[in-house]
Amino acid sequence: MNSKNSGWINGFIGMLIFSGSLPATRIAVADFDPVFLTLARASIAALLALVVLKAFAVKRPVKGDLVSLIVVSFGVVIGFPLLTAYALQYIPTTQSIVFVGLLPLMTAIFGILRGDERPGPAFWIFSCLGSGLVIGFALSLSGVTSAGPLSPEALIGCALMLVAIVVCGLGYAEGARLSRRLGGWQVISWALVLSMPITLPLTYVSRPESFAGQGQLAWFGLAYVSLFSMLLGFVFWYRGLAQGGIAAVGQLQLLQPFFGLVLAAVLLQETVGWAMVLVAAAVALCVTGAKRFA
Repeated sequence: MNSKNSGWINGFIGMLIFSGSLPATRIAVADFDPVFLTLARASIAALLALVVLKAFAVKRPVKGDLVSLIVVSFGVVIGFPLLTAYALQYIPTTQSIVFVGLLPLMTAIFGILRGDERPGPAFWIFSCLGSGLVIGFALSLSGVTSAGPLSPEALIGCALMLVAIVVCGLGYAEGARLSRRLGGWQVISWALVLSMPITLPLTYVSRPESFAGQGQLAWFGLAYVSLFSMLLGFVFWYRGLAQGGIAAVGQLQLLQPFFGLVLAAVLLQETVGWAMVLVAAAVALCVTGAKRFA
C-alpha cells in the first residue's frame, strides 16, 4: 500500500474519532463549565502523552520546532476546544456543523500557506461544492433559513465557531507539516505536554466546587474528548495529513458532520432526517473528486 492510500485510511480513522467531538462536548458542557472542560481535557491528554513519551524515550524536539508546536497547542489543544465549548452553550450541535463544513477549506488554505501544496482548479471546485452541500444541509437542519434573523445569543455562538474553525485549520496544517519530520503521535504529544504548565494548574483553579452533581453522560463526554478527541484522533489525523497531503486528506472532514449527526441523534435526541443519506452520498462524491484532482 502506497503512502497516499495509507494517508487516506489514517485520515478516515481520525475523522471518525473526531466526529464524536461535538456531541461529546455538548453532553459535557451540560454539567461542566466550558473553561474547565477545555483545560481538563487538555490536562488529562497531556498526562497520558507524557507517559507515552517517557515510555518510548522520545527525544525532545529541537528549538526550531517549538514555534510550530506552540501554534499546534494554540490551535487544537486550547483554541478550538475552548471556542467550541462556549459556542455550544449558545447554538445546538446541528447548527455548529454549518461551520464544520468550512474546516476542509480552511485546512486546505493553510496547507497551501504553510505546507507548500498546490492543488489544481478542479480540486477547489469539488472542495467548494462539498462544503456548500454540508453548509446548506446544516442550515436547513438547524432551521436558520426559515427562522428569520439570528438572535444575539446565536450570533455569539456563530462568531465563536467561525474563529474556532480558523484556528483549528491552522493547527491541523501546522501539525501535519511538522509530522513529516517528527511523526503524528509525537507532534500532538509534545503539543499537549508543552501546554501542560498552563492547562494543569488552571484545571485545578477552574474545577467545580463539587463533582457530585455531574451525571454519567457528562463524565463520558469528558472522557471521550480527553482520550479520543484530544489524543488518539490526532495520532491518525496528523499521520494521514502528512502522508496523503494536507489539502487532499483534509477533505475527509466534509464527511465528519454526518457521522457526528448520527451520534447527536442517538445521544442527544436531535432530529436527523433521511435527506442526510442523500447529501452524505453527494458529499462523498465530492471528496472522491477532490482526492482525484488534489
